[in-house]
Amino acid sequence: MSEEFGGKTVYGASVGILMLETRFPRIHGDIGNAMTWPFPVQYRVVPGATADVVVRQDPTLLLDRFIEAGQDLVQMGCDGITTNCGFLALIQDQIRDALGVPVATSSLMQIPMVAALLPADKRVGVVTISKDTLTRDHLRAAGAPVDTIITGTDGGRIFTTGILDDHASLDFEACRLDVLEASADLVQNNQNIGAIVLECTNMVPYAADVRKLTGLPVYSIYSFVTWFQAGLIPRRFAHDLDDPRVSL
Repeated sequence: MSEEFGGKTVYGASVGILMLETRFPRIHGDIGNAMTWPFPVQYRVVPGATADVVVRQDPTLLLDRFIEAGQDLVQMGCDGITTNCGFLALIQDQIRDALGVPVATSSLMQIPMVAALLPADKRVGVVTISKDTLTRDHLRAAGAPVDTIITGTDGGRIFTTGILDDHASLDFEACRLDVLEASADLVQNNQNIGAIVLECTNMVPYAADVRKLTGLPVYSIYSFVTWFQAGLIPRRFAHDLDDPRVSL
């Protein structure tokens, strides 16, 4: 048996997720529903980090709290850290440097990679929970072009207000329609969209529907974190190593 090294409290759950302090329900597919993930994850709630503060106000004011919660996850055994809000791209660099492990704060960080996959005449479009407050600073922090095309669910039925105002219950069919209509608006008003990135981690349950509606590739925090985890714990593949030249 090979030698094993200790140093962690929890093993086998390499991804740590920094959670906003919320009460709205989280269905299968949401980052905050542990059943979403095909691998174990660990969670920490950041006190005072409400969706309203992070999306509509200034999350940099809570940087110390995010770092403290991230450090706790690393001490518990996480090899990489993510968050449950795309707007936290604003503190990507500070958290990464403070924790000393790989950090993937925002789905928006996929934009440059997705853009590199597309033909030269196609662009990445973003669907966000709050177009009104997703700024060039957020895009710049995520490494994305500041002229990235963005649409939001701001004017929809319930998705934006239900989550940012932290409702105790949500109409998930209405949420789905909000995301689909925003996606349709993005594509109809911008003929050169070649792929969509969902900024909001709560949009993942509707990603397959967005793909079906638009016919475009759809990337989300789910695609980002599954890629992220694949590097933290590469899959081990079974091999048939029997050598027919060797006999008993």
